Amino acid sequence: MRVLLTGGMGFIGSHTAVSLLEAGHEPILYDNLSNADRSVVDRIGRITGHTPTFIEGDIRDGALLKQVLRNEHIEAVIHFAGLKAVGESVGKPLEYFDNNVSGTIKLLEAMRSVGVKRLIFSSSSTVYGTPQHLPLTEAEPTGEATNPYGRTKIHIEEILADLCRSDSEWSVVCLRYFNPIGAHPSGLIGEDPNGIPNNLLPYIARVASGRLPCLNVFGNDYDTPDGTGVRDFIHVVDLARGHVKALDFMGGKVGTGKAIGLGSIEGASTEDGTRTGVAIFNLGTGTGSSVLDVIHAFEKACGKELPYKICPRRPGDIATNYAACDKAREELGWVAEYDLARMCEDSWRWQSNNPNGYKE
Repeated sequence: MRVLLTGGMGFIGSHTAVSLLEAGHEPILYDNLSNADRSVVDRIGRITGHTPTFIEGDIRDGALLKQVLRNEHIEAVIHFAGLKAVGESVGKPLEYFDNNVSGTIKLLEAMRSVGVKRLIFSSSSTVYGTPQHLPLTEAEPTGEATNPYGRTKIHIEEILADLCRSDSEWSVVCLRYFNPIGAHPSGLIGEDPNGIPNNLLPYIARVASGRLPCLNVFGNDYDTPDGTGVRDFIHVVDLARGHVKALDFMGGKVGTGKAIGLGSIEGASTEDGTRTGVAIFNLGTGTGSSVLDVIHAFEKACGKELPYKICPRRPGDIATNYAACDKAREELGWVAEYDLARMCEDSWRWQSNNPNGYKE
């Protein structure tokens, strides 16, 4: 299948491109390179033996999107493109709504105009806000996100649900990620954000490599075992495999297609077995790890003690969240395979092999 990956040169997009190629699909990467590097496409080629097509463009450029969808004979879209830092979103809400929500509307308009109606959306566990129950299932209410980033994901999920109600031909899968970390085991692709990292693992990796002097730990007074925030960290390669499984689900190759969970919409059956409506899946490990747990796991991976200091809580953060992934296991046939130690080992391999990231 020819699949357009918006934000396809980024951390999750590049790893998903590898998994798609390995599964026999043809990914076409679309990215404005605001937080990615042009060399990614060649590195994907070194891993897989096939260099995918890359098109530079912004998600808000509706005319270019229409042209790409039509000229590249796209059959489905995986939508990664978006700003994604929780703390940053608190200070830049307009930029987040413009890029994430307005950009998604431009994409959907372009897809509708050329008749491409299969979409996998890169959503987030932030849609759940402060959890009322743990582990989080897809039935947990959404709409109480604690930051603008999470609210953009909620709005997009609601737009997609309304779109599917208005047009029964659409097939949408929303994948609610927990916290992706790690890197491809080859050490050729990984997470390399521009500037000072907003996410935990690339920051730890840069401290370990000497690029940054010390790690800031935001809050040690949460109601958690060690006082630091607890998250469900998932290896990016496991996450990438989840997108391949989601394509299989849309094509009727796995699962029952029954709508399970708040926000899901069971579409009408089709003659060719493909599925319509909205399906929602958590992708995580089901295990929570604290910030200090991650620091100590990374210390084992890199063989050195890492300096850190405790800072005040960061706006928009919550104490704990981790996933229930039963639905993904039962409907997609997907389970996370890698543990925290492996995530840190692969992250350190990436950082060690690429001390300056993609800038050789």
